Amino acid sequence: MPEMPAGKFRRTADAGKPRTLGILAGGGALPGEVAAAAAAAGRPVFIIGLEGFADPAVLAPWPHEVIRITAGGRILATLRAHGCQDIVMIGPVRRPSLLGLRPDAEGARLLARIGRAAFAGDDGLLGAVIRVFGEEGFRVIGAQDVLRDVLACAGVLTQAAPDELALADIRRGIAVVRALGGADVGQGCVVQQGVVLALEAAEGTDAMLARCAALARPGPGGVLVKLLKPGQERRADLPTIGLETVRGAAAAGLRGVAFEAGVTILADREAAIAAANAAGLFLLGLGPHSADEGRDQR
Repeated sequence: MPEMPAGKFRRTADAGKPRTLGILAGGGALPGEVAAAAAAAGRPVFIIGLEGFADPAVLAPWPHEVIRITAGGRILATLRAHGCQDIVMIGPVRRPSLLGLRPDAEGARLLARIGRAAFAGDDGLLGAVIRVFGEEGFRVIGAQDVLRDVLACAGVLTQAAPDELALADIRRGIAVVRALGGADVGQGCVVQQGVVLALEAAEGTDAMLARCAALARPGPGGVLVKLLKPGQERRADLPTIGLETVRGAAAAGLRGVAFEAGVTILADREAAIAAANAAGLFLLGLGPHSADEGRDQR
């Protein structure tokens, strides 16, 4: 029998092995949920917690290291040292000020490769980051590729359902968020009785909701609308709602949350739905025809 070259044998032997998953973890509980799902599927996992964003309690059960977001060289070296092949970027991260960056040497080179996208909206920047990771030999995948049931389905998920006034506010919100997303600014807004109370920008959904209570009008409460940006990169920064979103919506006096089904991450699903039911809020997954309303009204 002819001798098989060692390199070819290794590739054949490794072909059936699960690919090691590296998780770049921002805030919230989702990085831990992704890790648990990957481990349950037999995949080795290593988490890089982004300093100042990742929750230490979420990282604790998993092999991990905490690294500054601008230490690009250390991040790449750590991913390679732990054999990571696939990468998931999950959890909210506040974009650092370019004036306050302290990149390591490799991080500075990575920023140069990202180029003008560093000054673009979040989706433009994330697309450039994903491209650079690909050039470095990693495959970036979405959290939804690991957490198979994380995406919210269409329809009313709660005991409460939107009435005609709420549906009108949702249609208004869809048109506004499409315009907002087309400029790569944000994914959400709050509408009450046809009036736009708040737009989501750099502060994120929770902070937007926190300032809505003071803006509310007398009468029926408003709605939060969350949608995917037009043409958005789907491997990072999908619209996300969860328990904290429900709590924030209730505290702001809203009547419900409408979100694009099939692309919105519903974190901690059972707890979020239970909290919405307790508060009398509706959670509504918008199907493709509903979510497309307002696309041509910008």
